[in-house]
Amino acid sequence: MTEQNSVGDDLAVPGDGTWSDETDWDMVEVDAEGNLVDATPMPVVAIVGRPNVGKSTLVNRILGRREAVVEDIPGVTRDRVSYTANWSGRRFTVVDTGGWEPDAKGLQQAVARQAEQAMSTADAIVLVVDGTVGATATDEAVARVLRRSSTPVILAANKIDSERAEADAAALWSLGLGEPHTISAAHGRGAGDLLDVILGALPETPREQSATLGGPRRVALVGKPNVGKSSLLNKLAGSTRSVVDNVAGTTVDPVDELVELGGKTWQFVDTAGLRRKVRTASGHEYYASLRTRSALEAAEVAILLIDASEPITEQDLRVLSMVIDSGRALVIAFNKWDLVDEDRRYQLDKEIDRELARVPWARRVNISASTGRSVQKLVPALEGALESWDKRVGTGRLNNWLKEVIAATPPPLRGGRQPRVMFATQATTRPPTFVLFTTGFLEAGYRRFLERRLREEFNFDGSPVRVNVRVRDKREQRRKR
Repeated sequence: MTEQNSVGDDLAVPGDGTWSDETDWDMVEVDAEGNLVDATPMPVVAIVGRPNVGKSTLVNRILGRREAVVEDIPGVTRDRVSYTANWSGRRFTVVDTGGWEPDAKGLQQAVARQAEQAMSTADAIVLVVDGTVGATATDEAVARVLRRSSTPVILAANKIDSERAEADAAALWSLGLGEPHTISAAHGRGAGDLLDVILGALPETPREQSATLGGPRRVALVGKPNVGKSSLLNKLAGSTRSVVDNVAGTTVDPVDELVELGGKTWQFVDTAGLRRKVRTASGHEYYASLRTRSALEAAEVAILLIDASEPITEQDLRVLSMVIDSGRALVIAFNKWDLVDEDRRYQLDKEIDRELARVPWARRVNISASTGRSVQKLVPALEGALESWDKRVGTGRLNNWLKEVIAATPPPLRGGRQPRVMFATQATTRPPTFVLFTTGFLEAGYRRFLERRLREEFNFDGSPVRVNVRVRDKREQRRKR
């Protein structure tokens, strides 16, 4: 996957932007579009509370844009999701969490664990309560937990739309978390004052965030309905964790399960089968689609299940597109392999060459979820895909390699001139994203060539690789001067 941008400003290239062996490539840090970034660690604010008190609405208010999914139905948010916010010139990370109920069971218990993980790594916690309802038993249980925390806690009384309602919010002092700050996240009332309080509670130096990298690796099971996602989860878990039925669409909510495989603990999420695009879905299917997308965004690697006994369908390719867009590592599991004969294998090979040509890098495993055949082969496939997804190539090594490749195969001429690649760096991992700084446009075919050579040289099997290009137009710069 490649992108190409043109800019007239000076680029984030060390020194004068020229290609030399003395260039201190590792002194430059850029984002995926090639812009200089502030690498200073940002403090983290966790937004927590029971379901349907307006946490996601508050997150959108803090961000100043609609990012978090907001619906009147409780439970739309289930995983913790991080966003970058800015207030009064200070950047920080805000984490939206699912409804937190300390005594939750089943799926809600998994949601609560996500909220607890967010709180354990936050520098400040905002507890959101419904100011029009007052302190519920759940709010009091949450407050008891937070009072034991050493992390600063800010109490936000939401849905206070008038001065008259502020008097009712005073009863929330009983939670023992200090002053209730009255806001209306939907209308913005009091939001600025709350943000000032949040900034005042944040430390100058954020706590170490390495703990967020620990824990089980998250795996999303995705695919069209009735391809065997729930059967695979049950086989891996060794128990009936998900309801299995021949009727397509039995699973609606994502189902989390911790599974021991290959000596490691993995967190698998069984998702609803996707029948159609989110924008054309309705009712419970719409929410199932949203939650499947959310589960995929919260995962690190996706296992796309395809029914090997049937032809690859448009629905399979639609789910594949969702995985590609998410940038997650990918393993394709061809399920129901016990039903595949020689004729079907021959046809399937042709379908793979034709329909899956855009993901030749995806790892493939042939399994049977119902019998357990070859499911253990998923472990090395998952580990290899995640290793590629996490991989970082040193900037010096990358540029030395790129210089050799370009010397052997220079970019094609464009408008009688040959564009020059001045500098390259890996901007991010997860997925690996590279930025090339050039003096001219690079043809799409040449960018695909570089991406393919990147994969071959640095072994990015199982992970998407993104190559972005920043073009510096010297003639435009002369005009500006």
